[in-house]
Amino acid sequence: MLRIGVLVSGGGSNLQAIIDQIEEGNLKNVSINVVISNKKDAYALQRAEKYDIPTKVLLRKDFSSKEEYDLAMFDLINSFNVDIIVLAGCLFILPKIITENYKNKIINIHPSLIPSFCGDGFYGIKVHEEVIKRGVKITGATVHFVDEGTDTGPIILQKAVDVEDDDTPEVLQKRVMEEAEWIILPKAIEMIAQDKIAVREKKVLKK
Repeated sequence: MLRIGVLVSGGGSNLQAIIDQIEEGNLKNVSINVVISNKKDAYALQRAEKYDIPTKVLLRKDFSSKEEYDLAMFDLINSFNVDIIVLAGCLFILPKIITENYKNKIINIHPSLIPSFCGDGFYGIKVHEEVIKRGVKITGATVHFVDEGTDTGPIILQKAVDVEDDDTPEVLQKRVMEEAEWIILPKAIEMIAQDKIAVREKKVLKK
């Protein structure tokens, strides 16, 4: 059984995609041990509670320093004995103590085809605003392992999505979620659960 911890900051639509695949029996031998948020009003927490998944909230303001907060987050994740960490709309940078101790055990979903429209400042609706502003015709989503950089870890899966001439950022965001994110994130978790991938020299190899 692959035990996962999901980190969220917002609505949790990608969390829901994982839950749905587990509930439908398409994502076998996977359990969500905990959903952790850095925002107490994140709707993702309600999604988890509906399925009796343990939830935790850790607020930066409750700690006197970033170092204390980082260590508390690390300890909290460890306490749930997870095999991998899934960032599903997690809008805070993981501290070094987590990325170092969970090397090649953290995955993230990003709403573009990395290396395009990624890195510092590219998250959420901002990605889709820039895609439309630049006039590209193809965008998509990427699941990748998380390392010490921002969107720089080894790529696991990508899926392309067309950009239509009359798209708004909101319309494009919804299409990327439905046609790419909600498909490839559960698929990547399945591949890990079935031990179908390995990382060598910062590249993901399929077994």
